[in-house]
Amino acid sequence: MTIHVIGVDAYALGWVGVELRDGAFGRAMLASTLYEIVAGSSGAAVIGVDVPLGMLPDRWRAADAVAADQLGPRRSSVFRVPPRPVWQEPDFAAANRVCKQLTGTGISRQSWALRPKLLEANAIWERHPGLLFEAHPEVSFRTMADAPLQYAKKTWTGQAQRRELLAKQGIVLPDNLGPAGQAPPDDILDAAAVAWTAHRMATGAAHSHPDPPEETDGAKIAIWY
Repeated sequence: MTIHVIGVDAYALGWVGVELRDGAFGRAMLASTLYEIVAGSSGAAVIGVDVPLGMLPDRWRAADAVAADQLGPRRSSVFRVPPRPVWQEPDFAAANRVCKQLTGTGISRQSWALRPKLLEANAIWERHPGLLFEAHPEVSFRTMADAPLQYAKKTWTGQAQRRELLAKQGIVLPDNLGPAGQAPPDDILDAAAVAWTAHRMATGAAHSHPDPPEETDGAKIAIWY
């Protein structure tokens, strides 16, 4: 039976997804909401998302610190995920205040800007247990290369390296992606890397940061690769 998985990355205008069938490129897609991709994913074993899934009640997550430690020059691509109460605040000022109260340090505006997509992804994750999981593209690419990548994903050399790594894993991205080709190249590459990890999840080959995952309220929190 064909192993059908999807990797999804958030980008400025919504979400971009890459579908793999038996580990090879199937199609790429754009959607304004993650729900659209999930609703159209009939038959997918798992869907990997490059969005934090699961927050702790009163502290930072171990997953982010462990993953960052593995990335060398790319460690800044992993942001620390504040506790759950921070995301329940209505605006940045209140969220920053609660974050300082709980952890001793504040939340960055860049992290706060991800709030709508983070809340959307977590609502779906809670509603469909076992379907969504969290991955991080740089962690996936590091696993493919067996070393942190030297060049950033927005550089010409960095994108060429990432596309080559995917091709070596059997994921050949065509030049013509249809409407999905409107998305930024680095977001498409990120979605493909997450899809690679999704195939590993579906076949039982994936590992997690941390190992074992943290647990809260019965949910397991980890970045898979």
